[in-house]
Amino acid sequence: MKTKVRGKAFVFGENIDTDQIYPGRFVEYTDVEDIKKYAMYGADESFVKNFDPGDIIVAGTNFGCGSSREHAAITLKAVGAGAVLAESFGRIFFRNAINLGVPVITCSEITKIIAEGDEVEVDIEAGIIKNLTTGATAAAVPMSPYIMNILQSGGIKPMIKAMQETKKVRTGDGAVKLQCKDFFEL
Repeated sequence: MKTKVRGKAFVFGENIDTDQIYPGRFVEYTDVEDIKKYAMYGADESFVKNFDPGDIIVAGTNFGCGSSREHAAITLKAVGAGAVLAESFGRIFFRNAINLGVPVITCSEITKIIAEGDEVEVDIEAGIIKNLTTGATAAAVPMSPYIMNILQSGGIKPMIKAMQETKKVRTGDGAVKLQCKDFFEL
C-alpha cells in the first residue's frame, strides 16, 4: 500500500449510510466485479463512471452509518478508492474498511478545505491532507501503528496470514506448528 495517495475529490454530504454506499438491493451479488459496479450508487448513480482508481472520497459526519454489511467497504476497495476522508465515520463501517485495507481517515475540517473535483494528496501515515488545487492543508486523526500495519498488509486477513507464516516452527518430526503465544503480542 502506498502511504501517500493522490486523486480527484468526490464530495458527499453528511450521514451517507451504507445503503447509499452500496444499496441493499444489490446484496445478492458476490463477485467483486459485479459489486464494484454499484459503488456509491445510492448517493450518485454516475459515480463509478467518473471515478478512477486512486481518487478520493470526501464526506461530512457519520459516513458509513447504518448496517454492518461489509459490501459498503468491499465496493470502495473494489473501485480503488485511494482514501475515504470524512469528519466522522460510522464505527462498524470504519472497522470493516480498515479490516479490508481501505484507508478511512477522520479529519474534522475536511469539508471546509475540499470541494468536488479538487486534486487532493493524502499522507496516510503522517495524517496530512493537502488540497493541491487551493493549497489548503489539514491534519487528520493519526493512524495507530497497528492500523497502519493492517492497511500496509492489504487488510487484516493478509496481515494475520503473514504473521502466522512468521510464527511457524518446524518440530523434530518435520511438522509445522504455530506458536500462538507470540501471535497475539502485537
